[in-house]
Amino acid sequence: MKKLVLLGALALSVLSLPTFADEKPLKIGIEAAYPPFASKAPDGSIVGFDYDIGNALCEEMKVKCTWVEQEFDGLIPALKVRKIDAILSSMSITEDRKKSVDFTNKYYNTPARLAMKAGTPVSDSLAELKGKNIGVQRGSIHERFAREVLAPLGAEIKPYGSQNEIYLDVAAGRLDGTVADATLLDDGFLKTDAGKGFAFVGPAFTDVKYFGDGVGIAVRKGDALKDKINTAIAAIRENGKYKQIQDKYFAFDIYGK
Repeated sequence: MKKLVLLGALALSVLSLPTFADEKPLKIGIEAAYPPFASKAPDGSIVGFDYDIGNALCEEMKVKCTWVEQEFDGLIPALKVRKIDAILSSMSITEDRKKSVDFTNKYYNTPARLAMKAGTPVSDSLAELKGKNIGVQRGSIHERFAREVLAPLGAEIKPYGSQNEIYLDVAAGRLDGTVADATLLDDGFLKTDAGKGFAFVGPAFTDVKYFGDGVGIAVRKGDALKDKINTAIAAIRENGKYKQIQDKYFAFDIYGK
């Protein structure tokens, strides 16, 4: 009888092997040059809010995930040709992007701000930006906003491959300022040694036309993965894991209203 039970168990394990072997890791695209959301630690590993949220979602969904680094403006093309299965890289949900990809529900929502030399006068009209060189990350919502709103006011818009490159040129005086996510600017630049003497100026930018309905995770059109991730986002919000990760990086509710 024991032999029969053992043989039965062995048969079941053999039958289950192909299923396990066929399971492929979920490939998540990220740009690791966007602290505190994603950046490189001294040992070369990825760290940050986006990275931790992604790992928590994978754990909740009980799937193995691998991270694929990519420059931000190459993430959607990589998704469409199936080099990656999802984009978790502080990508705002906009109508323009929804033409190419599907988005999950938001996992955070913060405004955009302009950072320049402390004391630079910038009114709500933004008229003072005429002739100023403003750096933006190429392919970002901030680039579109800057080209459609700031450029007509006379600002010179300079696109860069990464936000870190922009910080270097702002600090060196080659740029007058930059437009980006407020939390990113605060933690990644203003609170650093390079950002001393710089500050937020002008109004906060929240126009849904440019900045969408928060930041979500992008997947291919029609992919059922979207619903699975939405369920996982709701779960980590409910079980406290989201707050645990949030409190590691921020002293406020980054999820927003």
